[in-house]
Amino acid sequence: MTWKTQHLMIKCINFINNLSLILVTTHQYIHLCTARTFGVHIYYVTMQELIIRNARIVNRGKIEEGDIWIRQGRIYRKGSFSGFAATEIDAQGKVLLPGIIDDQVHFREPGLTHKASIATESRAAVAGGVTSFMEMPNTKPPATTPDRLEEKYAIAARSSLANYSFYMGATNDNLEAVLRTDSRRVCGIKVFMGSSTGNMLVDDTNTLERLFATCPMLIATHCEDETTIRRNLEQAIARYGEAVPVQLHPQIRSTEACYLSSSMAVDLARRYGTRLHVLHLSTRDELALFENDKPLTDKRITAELCVHHLYFDARDYTQLGNRIKCNPAIKGPEHREALLAALLDDRLDLIATDHAPHTAREKAQPYLKAPAGLPLVQHALQIMLACYHQGLISLERIVEKMCHAPAICFRLKERGFIDEGYWADLVLVDLDKEVTVRPDNIYYKCGWSPFEGHAFRGSVEMTFVNGHMVWHNGQFDESRKGMRLEFEGWT
Repeated sequence: MTWKTQHLMIKCINFINNLSLILVTTHQYIHLCTARTFGVHIYYVTMQELIIRNARIVNRGKIEEGDIWIRQGRIYRKGSFSGFAATEIDAQGKVLLPGIIDDQVHFREPGLTHKASIATESRAAVAGGVTSFMEMPNTKPPATTPDRLEEKYAIAARSSLANYSFYMGATNDNLEAVLRTDSRRVCGIKVFMGSSTGNMLVDDTNTLERLFATCPMLIATHCEDETTIRRNLEQAIARYGEAVPVQLHPQIRSTEACYLSSSMAVDLARRYGTRLHVLHLSTRDELALFENDKPLTDKRITAELCVHHLYFDARDYTQLGNRIKCNPAIKGPEHREALLAALLDDRLDLIATDHAPHTAREKAQPYLKAPAGLPLVQHALQIMLACYHQGLISLERIVEKMCHAPAICFRLKERGFIDEGYWADLVLVDLDKEVTVRPDNIYYKCGWSPFEGHAFRGSVEMTFVNGHMVWHNGQFDESRKGMRLEFEGWT
């Protein structure tokens, strides 16, 4: 038997019947095996192999106490078993969740790195238990060509602590490039049917018809009717001039604007059989467009809820102002209550963040100049745990909507579940430990959060990405990067 001698440590453990038991730890071997050479038992173990013991495992609608054995970055065994690993973690009293999959983030790279970068925001993500993300194309330049899209993947390969995918952006004139996108290696096509950060509005009716009729893969849409928004904004300026108050944001980016655009997208998808995913639903009026009469695996039209539309409502503008200005707008409490009900009855299929950081200086500008968007990816799980502690949702449903459903919705390969053979993307949570959000524990590059000073009940103690403990009680291990997500693809 041969082995690479680099990074080799040999420790004599004991002697049994004149046979030495030797532990060999090497960066080259991830599996545990045994060999007998010259009467010596040799075990090969790397630093990656570990067992998590006595965890309350939340998976597939159940909570069961057991162990997880991680090998070669994957879940090798689960249940209750005896075994040996280089590292064993006692998770007694804590819950183990699949890693959160966030299907909508804006990490601002390239071109807007004064706000954020893939490196900084992926750090914040894993600190919050998010192990995989799908990032939007409205960067500078926007990811609207295959070359620009691959440039983002190259940046992530060098710098992202979490697993990653990037949307291909649609415009009024890049349909041919969109149709060449490989659905096994790219999460989806992003269509801004209402303008947002960046200049990527797709408002040509013929383009939308052709896109929905011919695109074989998932189309994710931002739905707000631009004509309605412009009319509402003109009326607000006519009354207030440049001093339009932020409290008018949900009237400017109105319920009507959302419904007109969402209903158009759903109508196109039904007409052409398109695989449509409507992002960040924000109104009760739109909920009638979506169904819950079939399992998620069979749905061709799906919709998501973002954590800020569940946590905040229009009354919070008085205290937080532009910090919670986002598109689509946070609206009244009647909408928030209806959105939660639709999440629980499966008209809304999954939970995301729409993490969209801007600098504190940018957000401090008057309403008309302050950009829309807020940083959320680090605190999304804690927001949902707050809902759990209030009795609004169970742990099993949180895992369903933040882990299982994104994996099913996007046809993600071997992620989103704590199943044997799947990648070991895992989050260990102390449900009762209280964490106060402070500037020194905010990992966004922008350095601020709308939750500053708030104490969340629930702490992410450890995060594992592909079996690597990337986060542990305030410390990052950046020695390994995340992986490019792979998908089953669409036909």
